[in-house]
Amino acid sequence: MRTTKLIAACALLVGASASFAQDIQRNPLQNVAQLSASGSVEVQQDLLSISMSTSAGGSDANAVQAQLKQALDTALTQAKQAAAPGQMEVRTGNFSLYPRYNKDGKINGWQGSTELVLEGKDFSRITTTAGKIQTLTLANVSFALSREQRARVEGEAQAQAIERFKAKAVEVAKGFGFGGYTLREVSINANEQGYPPRPRVMAMQAKSEMADAAVPVEAGKSTVLVNVSGSVQMR
Repeated sequence: MRTTKLIAACALLVGASASFAQDIQRNPLQNVAQLSASGSVEVQQDLLSISMSTSAGGSDANAVQAQLKQALDTALTQAKQAAAPGQMEVRTGNFSLYPRYNKDGKINGWQGSTELVLEGKDFSRITTTAGKIQTLTLANVSFALSREQRARVEGEAQAQAIERFKAKAVEVAKGFGFGGYTLREVSINANEQGYPPRPRVMAMQAKSEMADAAVPVEAGKSTVLVNVSGSVQMR
């Protein structure tokens, strides 16, 4: 009984879809306009990420691994002392160890690297901690928007885009001699366009010269762009 009802329901759905398609062919959509509008908000980047790393090489894989582990453990212990939720998160990054080959294709040594990442909103805490770490060197500095900042700015850009879409719909409808419109369908998508960060990290001095000195950085800005597109029925 249940199977019979299911077959009947599917047949009814197929019949309705076919009927709708035939109706569209007989009565094509009229007075429908396709529109799009966008809104954008530029905001200061509030999330800093500093990657620190070191590499090592040698003939013995275990010795190379131990050297990397010691450098990472020392840096990790030091960084954790300054860690604070949301302000500075500490995590390990890539840890690799791979063989080196001579011209005959035989292993003649090992090479490896390790990475530590400091990330958060407290730029001063992060850069100061990075400057104190002596077992790793600066590898990369990047900026972005925090989740909270992006959500807030995206809401502003979306409201802006929707208002522009509505205004354009009214303008187009009136331009064609209609009194108004009704919304048929709409899609909204957002993306972030980041300007290249401007880390004021010039040539790194010797570690002995910059010990305990904060790594100098300068955040850039990001633009959150929201696009609204869809169709309206002019009436």
